[in-house]
Amino acid sequence: MQNLNKETVKSRGIYLLPNLFTTAGLFSGFYAVIASMNGHFEAAAIAIFVAMIFDGLDGRVARMTNTQSAFGAEYDSMADMVSFGVAPALIAYNWALADLGKVGWLAAFIYCAGAALRLARFNTQVGVADKRYFQGLASPAAAAIIAGAIWTGTYYEIEGQQVSILALLMTACAGLLMVSNFRYYSFKDYDWRGRVNFMVILALVGLFVVVSVQPATILFIVFSLYALSGPIYTIRTVKKLKVSHVVGDENETDTDIAREIDESKPIEQDDLDADKKQ
Repeated sequence: MQNLNKETVKSRGIYLLPNLFTTAGLFSGFYAVIASMNGHFEAAAIAIFVAMIFDGLDGRVARMTNTQSAFGAEYDSMADMVSFGVAPALIAYNWALADLGKVGWLAAFIYCAGAALRLARFNTQVGVADKRYFQGLASPAAAAIIAGAIWTGTYYEIEGQQVSILALLMTACAGLLMVSNFRYYSFKDYDWRGRVNFMVILALVGLFVVVSVQPATILFIVFSLYALSGPIYTIRTVKKLKVSHVVGDENETDTDIAREIDESKPIEQDDLDADKKQ
């Protein structure tokens, strides 16, 4: 009973270190909104990527220091909604969608609502869904597409009004991809603590060099390709694409995909021997 009580108290506690990173990410998202309102769109876009870094660190720090808590999980979700839901939508609106009138702010709302629904669905699937894949585009990746596009536009001195229609389509599509049933690889099953070949380290050095040459364009291209990987993977995995594979009940979709993957596997020799015995 004492151990149970200790675990209960621990789960309800508030720990400084992981929540410090979460607060830093929340601050970055809030600063992005303020910067975009003042016309500093490059700083706003960079702040979104800074928020992504802090969002990736808070959970890992909590697990490394054994300071996970229910409060931290809820706080992280609320911070993600601001940094990757509200902030990108408002930045896109201030940069390119404001001149489109009602259509512009509706596209921004589609993105914002998509992020909220994506985070709510993710929270209900913790411990149930396959950790190897995300169902729908993750909100940080969707935010990276918006921020990368705006950062690239400001670098090449492209005014938002010049590409307002493209920005509208990109914002709405990013929001819809978040609530889709497309499967995206999560990289959570990769052993980041395992040993690697020396060439891998050299490849990482080259990667940092390439990104540093033109970070805005490279990051935008990388996350755009990642957004396209979900539909491509899902279409290639299933034998016949159904509406439930794109949007709908997640339980039905997971069952259908798992069944079709199993049916596509070659029949094992042991199974053939068992059928012969029968």
